[in-house]
Amino acid sequence: MTDKREIVVVGAGGHAKVVVSAIQALGSTVTGLYDDDEQVSGACILGVPVVGKTGTLKAHGSQAAVIGIGDNDARRLLVSSLGNLTWVSIVHPHACVHPSVKIGKGTVIFAGAIVQPDVTIGDHCIINSGAIIEHDSNLGDFVHVAPGVKVAGNVRIGSGALLGVGSVVLPGLIIGDAAKVGGGAVVVGNIEPNATAAGVPARPLG
Repeated sequence: MTDKREIVVVGAGGHAKVVVSAIQALGSTVTGLYDDDEQVSGACILGVPVVGKTGTLKAHGSQAAVIGIGDNDARRLLVSSLGNLTWVSIVHPHACVHPSVKIGKGTVIFAGAIVQPDVTIGDHCIINSGAIIEHDSNLGDFVHVAPGVKVAGNVRIGSGALLGVGSVVLPGLIIGDAAKVGGGAVVVGNIEPNATAAGVPARPLG
């Protein structure tokens, strides 16, 4: 499957590299990267140059764009400051996403991810490499599901939540807004908003 668009990527770190590769795999063109870090000015990622700072994108009007930054709070702030852009969703051709899945604007689904029927994914989410989201689950905006995560059916994940690498969430649970689940954790009960939980079974820290 090809998707012939011209897209800019906001961010030029490691996560941006994977975003660029997903866009290129679709047959689209990344016309430039934008990042505020002076150390990456003039650099190239997968043949795409860093052409300016994020603030310069305000002059680009309705340019198609996606954020290549893994941090949920950073993505939220950028969306607030660059609201004039046309945020597009990216689904890698080697992801398996059922046609009934609802995908919000600016969301990226990477290679090897599996998203099952009637899942709803909010705006500017990351479904990372090899993650699995089972049927009827609902993800709020700015959620990051890290590589290898397994989310069972009917799970609710609040806005801004982070599920760490290889974590597991059992069926029907609720992960609150801005909650964080540590890598490798097994979530067997609801996680309160803003809480951090880790371990097997996952328990709140602090």
